[in-house]
Amino acid sequence: MNLLTSQDLIDAGYEPGLQFKDLLAKIAEYEARGIADAKYTLKLLKRDVAPPPVKYVMREKSAPLAEAIEAKTKEERTNVELVRKKMHELLKTPVIARGAIMPDACPIGGKEPAVIPVGGAIAVENAIIPSAHSADICCSMFATFYEERSSVPKEIDALMTSTRFGPEHRHLDDLIHDPVLDENVWLNRFLTGLRDRAGTQIADQGDGNHFAFLGEVDVDAAMLAMLRLTGHGDLADRFVLPPEGTRRYRVLVTHHGSRSLGAHVYRRGQIAAEKHVARKAQHIPAAAAWLDASSDSGRDYWHALQYVARWTKANHRAIHRRFLERIGSHSVAEVGNEHNFVWQRGDTYYHGKGATPAWKDEQGRPQLGLIPLNMAEPILLVLGGDREDFLSFAPHGAGRNLSRTALRKQFPDESSRRTAIERGTAGLDVRWFCGRPDLSETPVAYKNAAQVKEQIRHFGLAEIVAEIRPLGCIMAGASDRSWRDREEELTPKQKRQIEHRAERRRVHQDLRDETEGR
Repeated sequence: MNLLTSQDLIDAGYEPGLQFKDLLAKIAEYEARGIADAKYTLKLLKRDVAPPPVKYVMREKSAPLAEAIEAKTKEERTNVELVRKKMHELLKTPVIARGAIMPDACPIGGKEPAVIPVGGAIAVENAIIPSAHSADICCSMFATFYEERSSVPKEIDALMTSTRFGPEHRHLDDLIHDPVLDENVWLNRFLTGLRDRAGTQIADQGDGNHFAFLGEVDVDAAMLAMLRLTGHGDLADRFVLPPEGTRRYRVLVTHHGSRSLGAHVYRRGQIAAEKHVARKAQHIPAAAAWLDASSDSGRDYWHALQYVARWTKANHRAIHRRFLERIGSHSVAEVGNEHNFVWQRGDTYYHGKGATPAWKDEQGRPQLGLIPLNMAEPILLVLGGDREDFLSFAPHGAGRNLSRTALRKQFPDESSRRTAIERGTAGLDVRWFCGRPDLSETPVAYKNAAQVKEQIRHFGLAEIVAEIRPLGCIMAGASDRSWRDREEELTPKQKRQIEHRAERRRVHQDLRDETEGR
């Protein structure tokens, strides 16, 4: 039996590869000489073959941070200081080259070190940091332009039956199939066993700040000229203008992520990343743990992320398709973008936690993006400014200066909350899918929209092509979960297993009853 195994060498810091042959040969030589102490053997290996690679540690100095944000009030200054502190902690990670914060930046993570804030972006060399895209992988925007078919209330009614909000998933007798579920991806270590879970949440948007927004936009010759000038003639050609030169379109915009599928992929990725840095580094915060992109686990995680992106887009499209069928309309044009994700450009992996990609695509065109501000403000259709100083990102929304808890303290009683909600949503058809309004998702919860727009312009992050004016909106709202909701957490596979076990118990009971009767 060998004194040291391959796993012992890995645990000691050696990386699997051709060198292992030399290391194991030396170990056999030491054993033949009667050397039986493991610690002494490792010491000899360092001298006679090579020491294990030096482990990564957090840098003493942070990588460069660019700030596309201005703070004017006391609340804003406090917010930016907290964001800056979190980013400087994260930017000490040895694989991160640079970072940036957007106008909507706000801190999360409490006292946990190195947690990327909302509105944060980082450039990472040949590595993927799961915590930097967060559990809501591929949280994204998707817009469909269509011709009006009915009144706003009737279209919102149709939308209410086309989507679903709230915890858990769709009822098991109301599942929506999509071809994305049939892709041959489920043997990937980060996806295996998740197909049933993914299947229960098609046409499902979850809760929190996710929404289905109904708006309108006036498309004119100037907008189409801008699209053609920047290489988006294919999109411009989808709009047909009347002789008077302007046509008003309705627009459905959905905002959601990858639901339970993405959360489970993230958890698996985070566990793998923490195991990886435990071997190759020391004293790395969990929020900064990474996977080498060129490793087997890194490649598998990258492929899993790409599938999650396809699933999320299919989810958006399922909702939009169901809505258009219900109102008897069709899609004129579509636009969408991720803002919680990882994008590869060469050997650099750009991570955005609430940051809209705003660089030029492979054809040299500025990317199109959607930036919501709050339910009472227009959603901005933008062309990316490709400001390399800020890693070529733009904000993903308006962001918050106060946490949800701090906001509730400003409105301590039901009457003040109701008044704030009514003022913030006046003139709009706002529905709360789970029944009760959620103050923390109304306009009062978010930064000043005009100020965010001004900072987008000031820092050159994006150019606004059009503004989609609000007509109505659906959000989850407040929901109270009880133990009864637990049944809805089960996937179809889990339900079948429970039913099979119950059937076996019934059969066994019948056999016992028959035996006792005889």
